[in-house]
Amino acid sequence: MNQKTNEERLGTAPLGRLMVSLAVPAVAAQLINILYNIVDRVYIGHIRDYGDIALTGVGVTFPIIMLISAFSAFAGMGGAPLASIELGKKDIRKAELILGNSAGMIVLFSIVLTIGFSIFKRPVLYAFGASDATIGYAESYVAIYLVGTIFVQTAIGLNTFISGQGESKIAMLSVVIGAVLNICLDPLLIFVLGMGVRGAAVATVISQAVSAAWVLRFLTSKRSVMKLKPANMRLKRDIVKQIASLGISPFIMQSTESMVSITLNSGLQKYGGDLYVGTMSIMTSIMQLLLIPAQGISQGVQPIISYSYGAGDKKRVKDTFIRLVAAGLLGTLILGGAAVLVPEIYAGIFTNNQELIELTCKVMPVYFLGITIFGLQSACQSTFLALGQAKVSLFIALLRKVILLIPLALIFPRFMGVMGIYRAEPVADIISVVTTGILFMITMKRVLRGMDEKPAV
Repeated sequence: MNQKTNEERLGTAPLGRLMVSLAVPAVAAQLINILYNIVDRVYIGHIRDYGDIALTGVGVTFPIIMLISAFSAFAGMGGAPLASIELGKKDIRKAELILGNSAGMIVLFSIVLTIGFSIFKRPVLYAFGASDATIGYAESYVAIYLVGTIFVQTAIGLNTFISGQGESKIAMLSVVIGAVLNICLDPLLIFVLGMGVRGAAVATVISQAVSAAWVLRFLTSKRSVMKLKPANMRLKRDIVKQIASLGISPFIMQSTESMVSITLNSGLQKYGGDLYVGTMSIMTSIMQLLLIPAQGISQGVQPIISYSYGAGDKKRVKDTFIRLVAAGLLGTLILGGAAVLVPEIYAGIFTNNQELIELTCKVMPVYFLGITIFGLQSACQSTFLALGQAKVSLFIALLRKVILLIPLALIFPRFMGVMGIYRAEPVADIISVVTTGILFMITMKRVLRGMDEKPAV
């Protein structure tokens, strides 16, 4: 299948088979991408004598890691749907301009983040929940991780432009290559060479560098419908504004994970101690696993909605969304339900410490209760982005974490003790999902009416 046909199948191929062909590689890529951090934590948690405290230390670096990913999402997920819409309109030149400006933003973000966090990492880590017992492990890990910021941002941010042109298998391979390398390097560097926490960070940096090289090689090759060109990396105000208006939503979704992690870790340290912070390190990793089907399917299917919207195909937009909701909701119901009903199948993966396992099994059913229905929000959020609905997407991104979860996590423990922190999550999730569903129905009617008023491309 040539490039042009592969891009155009977003608007012409049978919907069911097309969704599977795009979603399966995207889910696989999400799963493998999560393994970067989860594999590190699994190995670190099983280091003899100090694995549990090292795991807690690495856990408090999570806000920094998420913030770096958030800036890559700002540029990548803000630009890729716009580029897909332009492909639907057959405007490849505009799509390439968006790609180039996203790449330029990634370079700028990487420089600022690397310098800033490298200078202030110690006070930042203490603010994020580190203690005197864990700060050494946290610093050791993040100091090396920051060296690879440019690789992380490139691999994550620009990979969205590969999947955005219908090349989901290529996008998956860019993640697979790095993750497999990371899984192989971790035990070698951590245990065989005795590098401990530092070895885990070095393995991640090397792996992300290889992934970044793969992404750049494809986007500059003849196989890519839209090509990354240095001339297009010079930032243009109007293009950056368009990317930012859409990218602010996924940025907030990911950066607020950092804010949430800071709030939860600080509260758990205050009301419980290092053992409770350790439960959050484990559950953060599990949360990423539970959301893989919903987020992966949404990411894979998003180009179909964007392309069809750009082409003016109203029916295809509606049919794709309905199937997206069904698939995403099924995924979170099954995996989230397992965490609620049989938490022990997850908890023991990350540590040998029986006390930590028992505490995690106690709090996990409470913490993950609302995640069982989160597939609906993921589908709606992805569709808002695919349709270029920046304002409502921004509100939904703010609602769950900033408006609901963070205030509840500060208020609840005053009345319920440490368990109030865990209970804040399901309350915020359920309110957010219901609100998102209502807003989506209202917004979708307006968008579809607008498609009726303009001719299809």
